[in-house]
Amino acid sequence: MNNLFITENLKVITKVLPILKIQIHQNEISFVVKRNHLIPVLVFFKNHVKYQFKILTCISGVDYPSHKYRFKVVYELLSVRYNIRVRVKVLTNELMPIESCCSVFPAAGWYESETWDMYGIFFTNHVNLTRLLTDYGFEGYPLRKDFPLSGFVESSYDYTRKRVTNERVELSQEYRAFKFTSPWETLELN
Repeated sequence: MNNLFITENLKVITKVLPILKIQIHQNEISFVVKRNHLIPVLVFFKNHVKYQFKILTCISGVDYPSHKYRFKVVYELLSVRYNIRVRVKVLTNELMPIESCCSVFPAAGWYESETWDMYGIFFTNHVNLTRLLTDYGFEGYPLRKDFPLSGFVESSYDYTRKRVTNERVELSQEYRAFKFTSPWETLELN
C-alpha cells in the first residue's frame, strides 16, 4: 500500500490541498503545510474515503533556533484501513500560535498541552492548555535549545527549615581552556 499510496495519491493531494512541500524519507511521507491550513488538511485526511487517517498517534515539536520559523510541530496520523502513516508538519515561531486540532482529534488535547509545556508553542482555541510535566511555578520551556541545562531554579531540602527551598541559579561561566589530548598521542611505540 505504501508504494501505491505514493504513486497514485500524491499528485491528487497536491492538487486538492495547499501543501507547501512533500518529503519522503524511507517510504515515510510528510506534508509541510501553512499554519492557517492545518485544520482543513487534518479534516481532509481524517474524513476522505481514500485516506481515512482516523487516529492521531502523536504531536511532537522540534526546535531550530537559527531558523526564521524556530519551531516545527509534527502531527503523526495513522490510517488503520490502509495501514499507512503520514506526518503533517507546521512551521511557527514564539509569536505565532497554532490552531488547536482538538475538534478534529480529541486526543490532541494532551499532546498540545505537552508541546506547550516543553516548547512554549501556544495553541489557540485549546480547551485547557496547562502544564503537564513541569511544576506550576516553573519558568521557561525545557526542550528549547536555549534553555540552560541546569535550569533557572534549584530545588533543595533545607534541614534547618525542614522544607524544600527554591533558589535562583546563577549561570556564570568562567573562561576555561580545554586541552583534549588523544590517548594515541601519548602512546610510545617501540
